[in-house]
Amino acid sequence: MIGLVINPVAGVGGPAGLAGSDGADVQRLAVARGAHARAQERAGDALRVLASRHPGITIVTAAGAMGADAVRASGLVPAVVYTPAGGDAGTTDAGDTSRAAAAVCSAGADLVLVVGGDGTLRDVSAGLAEGARTPAALGVPAGVKMYSPVFAVSPAAAGAIAADWVDGGGLPVAEREVLDIDEAAMRHARVEPQLYALLPVPLRPDRTQARKSPTPASEAAAVVAAARGVIALMRPGIRYLLGPGGTTAEIARQLGVDGSPLGVDVVLDGELRVRGASEQQLLAEIGLGPARAVVTVIGGQGFLLGRGNQQLSAAVLRILGRDPLLVVAPEQKLLDLRGRPLLVDTGDAELDATLAGHVRVITGVGTSSLYAVSTAEPLPV
Repeated sequence: MIGLVINPVAGVGGPAGLAGSDGADVQRLAVARGAHARAQERAGDALRVLASRHPGITIVTAAGAMGADAVRASGLVPAVVYTPAGGDAGTTDAGDTSRAAAAVCSAGADLVLVVGGDGTLRDVSAGLAEGARTPAALGVPAGVKMYSPVFAVSPAAAGAIAADWVDGGGLPVAEREVLDIDEAAMRHARVEPQLYALLPVPLRPDRTQARKSPTPASEAAAVVAAARGVIALMRPGIRYLLGPGGTTAEIARQLGVDGSPLGVDVVLDGELRVRGASEQQLLAEIGLGPARAVVTVIGGQGFLLGRGNQQLSAAVLRILGRDPLLVVAPEQKLLDLRGRPLLVDTGDAELDATLAGHVRVITGVGTSSLYAVSTAEPLPV
């Protein structure tokens, strides 16, 4: 039996440039900056894939925005086993997420789809730990930070794994880490993931993401060289949107600008125009003149878009035009992927398809590698 738990506010802080969505104050600020949560959309993307292969099946879930609404919208049947204190339309908190997970588990779900980010998986893990058994779990990526290797590479991939689970009466599973970062520390560039739980996750290497790998200190010289390579390509009059990451932070350092540690900064002719920009601020900036996004590769996972840089939204990338990305990474990061493609997951399947193919990755001054890019969609069955 498939279970579903949705964190309704998951991901709301990403487009707002807030490096996370934890806490009511952060969520209110995100909304004030024009952001909205993507949890319902991302849940729908997963459930539609499941419904296409198993129409009409029952999903054990929570009421309203925590699951039942998305299940009904996808044409499936919700079995509601938990209602948050505020009712179907009420606000929810971490406690609701944990209690919903415990209820779904008690109702007999053997695979629980969890829509959110690392913090949501942490809360779900706490709820599942209360039961006599621990079902398999799979993250549907909808948060801002998703370092844990418990997520599918995309919502559609999560739906495909769930469909495979139903087909086979289960799948092989392996324990994977649930990691999370203190968001207040993260906003001050103290990125120290902590292990909170181990969960059994379906074994589908082609459809689940790897754990994020940090850049080793031994690669510091390669990072410096890659950053110099990008700066050598910068042209006057073009706004560069520097995404988060160690390599892009090195670009800011070499330019002499005080960039945000984990945000998106706008640089024009070597000057910082906007620090830690929101999606709306980026749209305003690129409306003033030509621009290009500078992104790096998440070590171990291979993501270019959709993990920690949601400010670079589909709307922003479409306005940037046919060649929106300037990709930079030390060559070792590419070698560590062992042939796996770079991934894009903007939430816009049509845009992701246009970004797929090959991209030139700047690895140093005058050096680059042509590397494959793929959408984070499920492979054909």
